[in-house]
Order: sequence, then C-alpha cells, then structure tokens
Amino acid sequence: MEEKYQLLEEKMQMYAQKDLVVAFSGGVDSSLLLELACEAAKENGTTVYAVTMQTRLHPAAEIDHARRVAEEVGAVHCVIPVDELMEAGIKNNPAERCYLCKKCLFEKLLQKAEELHTDVVLEGTNEDDLHVYRPGLRAIRELGIHSPLAEAGLTKAEVRELAGRYGLSVSDRPAMPCLATRFPYGTELSYEELHRVERGEDYIRSLGFYNVRLRVHGDIVRMEVDTEAFPAVLERRGEILAQLKQLGYTYITMDLEGFRSGSMDIHIKS
Repeated sequence: MEEKYQLLEEKMQMYAQKDLVVAFSGGVDSSLLLELACEAAKENGTTVYAVTMQTRLHPAAEIDHARRVAEEVGAVHCVIPVDELMEAGIKNNPAERCYLCKKCLFEKLLQKAEELHTDVVLEGTNEDDLHVYRPGLRAIRELGIHSPLAEAGLTKAEVRELAGRYGLSVSDRPAMPCLATRFPYGTELSYEELHRVERGEDYIRSLGFYNVRLRVHGDIVRMEVDTEAFPAVLERRGEILAQLKQLGYTYITMDLEGFRSGSMDIHIKS
C-alpha cells in the first residue's frame, strides 16, 4: 500500500499544478481525494473546489455533511442542484441508469469547472469499483474525468485506512449510494418512493446498525444488514416491523445473504 500511496501523492502533485475541481459527495473516497488535493494545492499555491451535486437521489442530509467535511479539509465548497429523474432520463430506472446519470452530473460539473477557469476535474472511483458493474465509469472516461485513487490502484479498504491516518471523520462511515439502487431495473421511480426508502433506512440505522439497505420489489421489502447483525435485528423485530408498516410496506423480509453492495445487479452482465 505504501507504494500505491506514493504513486497517489505524485499524481496529486501533478494535478494540483493548477486550480482543480473534485467531485465531492462527502463519502470516504471523495473525502480522502479532497484531503490529498488540498494538501498538494497548498504546496503549489492553487485552489481546490469541492463540488457537490444537490440531488434528490441521495439522502438530503448528505449536503450538510459534505459542506462540513469540505470545511474540515480547507476546500472551497460549491453546490449544483440537479433533478436526475427528469434531466438524465432515468425515470424508468434503465439498466444503463448509472451511465446516464453520471454523464448528466459530470457534464454539469465540467460546466462549473469552466466557470472556475480550470480543466482539471477529479473523482473518487477506487480500484474495487473497476471490477464490478459500474456503467457510470464509462461516462467518466468519455468526459475525460480523472480518477486518481483507481489510477494508483487503491482498494476501498486501503482508502479507509488512509482516511483514518489523516483523521478524517468519514473514515468509518458506511457508503450511501444512490437511492435508485433500492429498486429493480425497469421499475418506474418517483421521489415519493425514494424518500420512503430513505426514511425506512434512516430509522433502522438509528437503531445502531451499520450497513442497511431496503430493496423494494413491488409490495415486498427485502432488508439487507450485515450478517453479524442478524440476532440484533430479530431482537428489535417488533419495532422495525411497526415502523416499516407505518411507512406503507406490506411484506417485510430479511435477506439471509445479508448486506452486499450491488445486489440488484446480479442479472446484469458487465
């Protein structure tokens, strides 16, 4: 990992020769990238802009969280509002949803970079992302966005370790992917349903569970949590059922395979 870290530092020094933009969600990948960009920029006398997309496909609290982290590392924070369901053409949740969405978002990001008089735009894909179904990576490559963590070969675990070394508050924070990932491809998406899932997950997470996903299949909700959390979920079965039924879900199940990222992609061939 030390060799990867050295390579990453060299890349960041190269990118920070002039002002740059970091696509910043507030997650651990983009937070580490932003920290390293700010360090390199200080040495080069350049400016780092952390640009966050204000999207309704991610939990609303993510904007405030991103703002705090950007201030923590010393970046200039910018927010761009976007309505992906309408602007990216993903209302019917197509299998290429991630490609269409990333293309829409990063085109807006490039426009912002142009306004800021820079052509250097970075984003936080890591090495692990290159080996699973991530159609959004095609859009990133097509648009000429740089991915320093992946370029240096850093895995998610290595990113978390480095973030911990830097004392970043997000180093142990669970991933918060797009809420559209909770629905099968081909399902018509609505903000009402997306926010219902968000409220359900927020409640379960508030009980002390780390990774939580509610996958919605019509009137069936398939709950994914870490397998080691199964006994605790069963202990709190009554209150979880009551809350999810109050949200309007009819059939509530627990997935025996437990939490796994991208479980809606198992029928997709990358």
